[in-house]
Amino acid sequence: MQAAAWAPSGGNQQPWRMVMVHDRGLKARLGELYTRRWSAFTVNYRKRFTDAPEEERQRQERTIAAGDHLASHMGECPVVAVVCFNPQFMAVTDIDQDRVSVVGGGSVYLAVQNLMLACRAEGVGCVLTTLLCMDEPAVRDLLGIDPDWFTAAAVPMGYPVAGGYGPTARMPAGELFYRDTWGAS
Repeated sequence: MQAAAWAPSGGNQQPWRMVMVHDRGLKARLGELYTRRWSAFTVNYRKRFTDAPEEERQRQERTIAAGDHLASHMGECPVVAVVCFNPQFMAVTDIDQDRVSVVGGGSVYLAVQNLMLACRAEGVGCVLTTLLCMDEPAVRDLLGIDPDWFTAAAVPMGYPVAGGYGPTARMPAGELFYRDTWGAS
């Protein structure tokens, strides 16, 4: 939690709070909400990979299986962090752009990233999910979240099953970073 508190935020406002849910009944109810959203999400997610090469389909099936496991066992996680934010404290400098605003999230998700990195360093498994945000009113009621605060994510945490973190598939750095101008290597 200290690692999250050290995260930078616009104007050092820390426009986030986390409800660290330990109560088994509350976690079970969060799990029910998550399971409903996860089940609907995986229908379309699976369709995206029906024509993919076998290796890619297998990797995606492992990802889906991990999500299925979480959906079935969220109530058993030692802790579920529900990440909240208050837009009144956010420095949203891109709000007038003709696109989706993302800057405000930088003052929230850096704290989540720090929390997750600290978990991993301690051997604690975790995953970021935003599916519970689709049921924000129910989550707010369940956890008694103040009216001026909203949900940004949930981070279930616990000791990983099946040997912990598996291989991670990410694009190579050379495809993500440019030198001096867009597209230059």
